[in-house]
Amino acid sequence: MGRAMSKTLISNTPEPVTGKIRLPGLSRAQISQHLADMGVEPKKLKMRTAQIFQWIYNFGVTDWNQMSNVAKPLKAKLAEHFTLDRPEIVERQISVDGTRKYLVRMAPGIEVESVFIPDVSSSGALCVSSQVGCTLTCKFCHTGTQRLVRNLTAQEIVLQVMMTRDDLGEWPTTFENRKLTNIVFMGMGEPLYNTDEVAQAIDILSDDTGMAIGRRRVTVSTSGVVPEIGPLGERTNAMLAISLHAANDDLRTQIMPINKKYPLADLMEACRNYPGLSNARRITFEYVMLKGINDTPKHARELINLLKGIPAKVNLIPFNPWPGSDYECSDWETIERFGQIINKAGYAAPIRTPRGRDILAACGQLKSESEKMRASEIKKMEKRRLAK
Repeated sequence: MGRAMSKTLISNTPEPVTGKIRLPGLSRAQISQHLADMGVEPKKLKMRTAQIFQWIYNFGVTDWNQMSNVAKPLKAKLAEHFTLDRPEIVERQISVDGTRKYLVRMAPGIEVESVFIPDVSSSGALCVSSQVGCTLTCKFCHTGTQRLVRNLTAQEIVLQVMMTRDDLGEWPTTFENRKLTNIVFMGMGEPLYNTDEVAQAIDILSDDTGMAIGRRRVTVSTSGVVPEIGPLGERTNAMLAISLHAANDDLRTQIMPINKKYPLADLMEACRNYPGLSNARRITFEYVMLKGINDTPKHARELINLLKGIPAKVNLIPFNPWPGSDYECSDWETIERFGQIINKAGYAAPIRTPRGRDILAACGQLKSESEKMRASEIKKMEKRRLAK
């Protein structure tokens, strides 16, 4: 698949409800092109683009009248052609631990979930989706049971961040009021099957005159799309996480079919060559603890051998159950023993505290309601047809 799947829908088409082009989520270059098409004179184009970009991404405005340094005639013209509206939040759930899960309808039939995970230090990470559904069918992941609908655009990725900041009341952007400090591409989908749009989204999110989220605060997690790992590092300078979960090919192929195409030897070579890799910029290896599957001392020693020569840390993830899953979480004592073996070998191996389990917002639990809603609509249409 690889680069071929990086192609996605272009988000410059009019927003279907208003017939206007939605500017939030677009890049500086896209905004500039739209302003030029609207008739902004070339000598003022750079200035106008900078003004509007800052109002959208630094102040999060949703009304043209909030742009105090833009003349009224221009604001009226902007309002004719463009919208600052956000997509619809279909559902917003808050866990007992403060985790927030959003189901967002980007377009009819296009719904994604994103999750904000607050930290005790008043910071927090937003887990964003890069696809609607997923093609990878990892056996322990709920998202893998939802077929791929399509890639998300860079605009749709950025909008997940903006809508969370709306909900948290974090506009304008300042370092003092931030709760959302980190972005992790660990939601629905495989980011490296959508590399181009993911990279463009990171460019927008990290722009110093906008949301100014540092690239070292952005982590992209991949299940191991080897050809895209190097280009991701070169293009984005983002932190890398590998969804690993097994340290031998037989077991990894059993629970992660992608390993058949990109086996561990190739994956580890790509990790060793990741741009900017150092002790200060380690790769995170995610390892979900599956009872009786990958959680023995032997498996821990295999993992240690696999990571030799790679500046790394290991995140041990207690398996988060979901409806219909055949797996169970390893016992806590087993997880602790596994972590101790990794620690003794010189690798940090923190155990990730499950967050948002009660609202199916924890790692591996995300799945949008698109399929369920589509099925419901089909049933309604059939009932109406039979009633005629």
